[in-house]
Amino acid sequence: MSEDKILLAHGSGGKLSHDLIKQIFLPQFNNPFLEPLDDSAKIINRHGSIAFTTDSYVVNPLFFPGGDIGKLAICGTVNDLSMIGATPFYLSLSLIVEEGFSINLLKQLVSSIHEIAEQAGVKIVTGDTKVVEHGAADQLFINTAGIGWIRPGINLSGINARPGDKILLSGYIGDHEMAVLSQREGFKFQGDLKSDCAPLNDLVEKMLNACSFIRCMRDPTRGGLATTLNEITRMSNVGMVIEEEKIPVRESVKGICELLGLDPLYLANEGKLIAISPPDDADQILEVMKSHPLATSAEIIGRVTEENPKRVILHTLIGGHRILDMLTGGQYPRIC
Repeated sequence: MSEDKILLAHGSGGKLSHDLIKQIFLPQFNNPFLEPLDDSAKIINRHGSIAFTTDSYVVNPLFFPGGDIGKLAICGTVNDLSMIGATPFYLSLSLIVEEGFSINLLKQLVSSIHEIAEQAGVKIVTGDTKVVEHGAADQLFINTAGIGWIRPGINLSGINARPGDKILLSGYIGDHEMAVLSQREGFKFQGDLKSDCAPLNDLVEKMLNACSFIRCMRDPTRGGLATTLNEITRMSNVGMVIEEEKIPVRESVKGICELLGLDPLYLANEGKLIAISPPDDADQILEVMKSHPLATSAEIIGRVTEENPKRVILHTLIGGHRILDMLTGGQYPRIC
């Protein structure tokens, strides 16, 4: 990490992001609620368990195939609550708007936020708006916070993975980042490539109804599938073996990655989840996932191992293997 400057890569969700958290923030703020470093904090009181999360959104461009920054903000917050097994209920919405921003575009985004909040079954209950001078922000930034309730018997965390567990993925990876990138750069690719941006709370609820013993869920956003799997191995002190042939990637995404020199395993997603399950329950969970419209392409992509703790090993299509490390920089900045 640079001694005196923040780099764009510090916001990539990869190794530099984790270094920043561990070296700058955790020494000052560490406490039992923060320490697990899950997508949401679990706060336990005499009435039960509450999940609390917050996030900021700086995507460029603001509108892209399949979504916009408003939809992204609501889905991202709902999904962070869902990944700890909470039912999302209440969200805050704060906007930092650059002077000169179009009122009509703001109306479009607010309408999009309303629509996706209705779909996800959450309410915007508080918020704030600030306007800054022209040039002091890149059009519009959004910050959200969310609260949900965790029902008794649910215990999802990145610290729970155990050797022998199965690793499930809900579907195609890389769609979101490629959709944003193609819109930003004006690339014309064959196919109807759209962001996978979607609220996952209904899918998660059905999975937990089928098996309340799921160990862990994570949505592979910044840093992609490979980085998220690495996070879980480090949190649980386990290894993982992943089968490349089982990872769903669209041919259009593969083609763009080959053209641009990108790796789809590190691409951001906004409507996918990883689940770590006891081995005996994995097939039943997979069946439930495949019956849901957001996970029809779900697969069991690997297993948790006792060997090679804190490492992810990929069995490749050609029969070899390679170590999947965390994203060390940023494949492309400002995706989410």
